[in-house]
Amino acid sequence: MKKLVGYITSAYPDKEFTIDLILAMKEKGLDSVELGIPFSDPVADGPVIEEANVKALQNGFKFADVLDITKAVANEIDTLWMGYFNPFYHRGVERSIKEAKELGVSGFIIPDLPYEEALAYRPLFDEHELALIDFVAPTDTKERVDLICENAKKFIYLVAYAGITGAQKREDLSQIIVWIRQSTDTPVYLGFGVNEKTAKEKAKDVDGVIVGSAFVKILLDDGLTNSQKIAKIAELSGKIKELINS
Repeated sequence: MKKLVGYITSAYPDKEFTIDLILAMKEKGLDSVELGIPFSDPVADGPVIEEANVKALQNGFKFADVLDITKAVANEIDTLWMGYFNPFYHRGVERSIKEAKELGVSGFIIPDLPYEEALAYRPLFDEHELALIDFVAPTDTKERVDLICENAKKFIYLVAYAGITGAQKREDLSQIIVWIRQSTDTPVYLGFGVNEKTAKEKAKDVDGVIVGSAFVKILLDDGLTNSQKIAKIAELSGKIKELINS
């Protein structure tokens, strides 16, 4: 069974909504949730997720909101923290890791922390038995893929194309997937540009997909009530889970 990971911007429009949304998505087949930590300069994300980040910050988002949401959902669904390095650095990387472990988080996704710089923090993640998810890009060489995959944990985040989330680009990933498979038994999940139209094709040679912008786009639809947003996003979760396994 191929896995579905869903990104949700934490605490937008509020933390109670986020909790209800995640639990509804889980009922429709979501396997893991990426709790997105709002940040003012989300460099890897496209305009949809960037807008949600800005609105969450304007609403007064605090890191404590992530803690409260995690406490409510981590016993129900596999939970990862997805954030840029700056918030973790200012809070304290070790403090953030300890808090995550205590709350039941399984790993961190930090898109702007390069592999080489992450090496300094890996002992902390290992000590607390948390995964620091590694990224592989279609532009990586075989030597770099081998290096990145050597100690990869939980899953490899395969970036579908060079660019930002939510774009509709296509690249031939067959060779890079072969290299990953030769380097590690760690599952490969593909992210960037995955939605109900692309999910089946993108999931073909990997173990799971990561969906963000397609969910957040609904989150930003002011023409829907909160309950309608939850129902629509949960329904989309179920549809994509079915598509990637059909």
